[in-house]
Amino acid sequence: MGRKFLHLLILLSISIILPLTVVNVYGHGVGSEIFPPVDLYGKQVSLEVSSSPNNPDKNNEQQITISLIDFDSKITLRDVTFLIKSSRGEQFLFEKEFQSHNGIMIFNFISENTDTIQIQEENKQDFFGSLLGLENRVINVKGPKLSEGGLYKFDIRILAADGYSKKLDVALTFNAGISIAQTSKHEIKHPIFGSQIINVVTYYDEIKNFQYDIESKEITFSMPFEWSVNNINQTSVVHEELVIPKTFGDLLVSGFSIYVNGIKLSDDISTIDDFFSDGRAVHFIISQKELWNVYKHDTNQKGMNFLIKPNSDNIQLSSVTENGQFRVLVSWEPENLQSNSKATIYFDVTDIFLKNRPIAVNYDFSVTQNNKIIFEKSGLSSDSKEKHNTAEFTIPDDVTGIVHLNFLNLGDNDLAKTSIPIIINNITHENNDISIPKWIRNNASWWGGQIDDSSFVQGIQYLIKEKIMKIPPTSQDTGTKANEIPSWIKNNAKWWSDGQIDDETFVQGIQYLIQNRILHV
Repeated sequence: MGRKFLHLLILLSISIILPLTVVNVYGHGVGSEIFPPVDLYGKQVSLEVSSSPNNPDKNNEQQITISLIDFDSKITLRDVTFLIKSSRGEQFLFEKEFQSHNGIMIFNFISENTDTIQIQEENKQDFFGSLLGLENRVINVKGPKLSEGGLYKFDIRILAADGYSKKLDVALTFNAGISIAQTSKHEIKHPIFGSQIINVVTYYDEIKNFQYDIESKEITFSMPFEWSVNNINQTSVVHEELVIPKTFGDLLVSGFSIYVNGIKLSDDISTIDDFFSDGRAVHFIISQKELWNVYKHDTNQKGMNFLIKPNSDNIQLSSVTENGQFRVLVSWEPENLQSNSKATIYFDVTDIFLKNRPIAVNYDFSVTQNNKIIFEKSGLSSDSKEKHNTAEFTIPDDVTGIVHLNFLNLGDNDLAKTSIPIIINNITHENNDISIPKWIRNNASWWGGQIDDSSFVQGIQYLIKEKIMKIPPTSQDTGTKANEIPSWIKNNAKWWSDGQIDDETFVQGIQYLIQNRILHV
């Protein structure tokens, strides 16, 4: 419900933007656009381009309709000749002349495994069309991945209207861009949180080169974008959305910063939607003003290169209760929680409907691992912005890895509950020079060949940086950085995860990576 509400707010904000810039902005980046009226034979006409939701029975189709209408009567013109050039993203599709009896062109973009783009024309008659003696002009455009969404561009010229023989001395020209949401899935092999899937929903154009840096917690990807005055004028917003699992503790942060081509954008373009069960949606609504700001730094840019990261070094995690009423903000001391040591959890309970103001409500708090209770406490939360709620306890020496901070029965409501995963690092070991928690073995089986070299190195660097893995001091040789990880090291990782070799043998491979400048610590 909350996600639909946020999308409604986004659409309302777009509808507010468009009328203010109706002369120059025609709606690139949104799902429909109506052009300002122009003169044709003494009457005002306009072009409308719109997309239709996917038919559930035809998941491999996207439909876009082009209509030439009388601006005053809202009735389509008869006997119109269109010259249409179309592309999807950077892919040219077709350039062709079409005739339509009722001034409407319907394009079905259909995904099929074909070597070339195929155009098939057909006439279809609906109930109202049969009464008027008119047929809908339907164009089936078939090719690879055509129905997967993205930015569909149309350069449209009206050659004749109100009669095929009434050719215009000067064609009416319209440049339209219709964006259809496109989702891509990206798996991250995290050394602690395991396999995590981040979905990127782009409401503008197809994204490429998705990467997640485990150490810095930074997400990067790129997207085509034409940095020209004309295109920026025609782009109302660029809307990107990340859907992050609530099991991915590193990214349950309270806010994100976004950079485009190295330029930091305003923090207020980011909105976090925690109102659905499986994950959180992080929306980035980049306005035309922000696009101009990036453009002014460099007018010769190519595409958009996104960098998204937590917006503070002092990480504070955030989660919303299942009933959508409360937000819980969490931090802790020390920064690296360890087994057999004291921990202090700081938390605030805020009321979402009161603009996230701290509120005094009853709560039940617990720390659990595998449904085993490590610590629990009940109380009344503070409504002060300066005074945080605290929970102090000693982490047992046999607890290491992921634990969950559970907040239950907030305000005596069974549905007001949420859980946040955090990490307990075990650095105690019989060998004072080597410390690798046994639980890491469970997450390390894919090091033996299921991930690329970069992800392997990032995972090891993360474990050492976060003091989860301890290895003997190792000097780093001078010289050039090696290009790839030797196969025997990945074999060692697989054998170590299966218990076939000991910690010392596995660490010898890690030391080799450090000595040869493959891994930096």
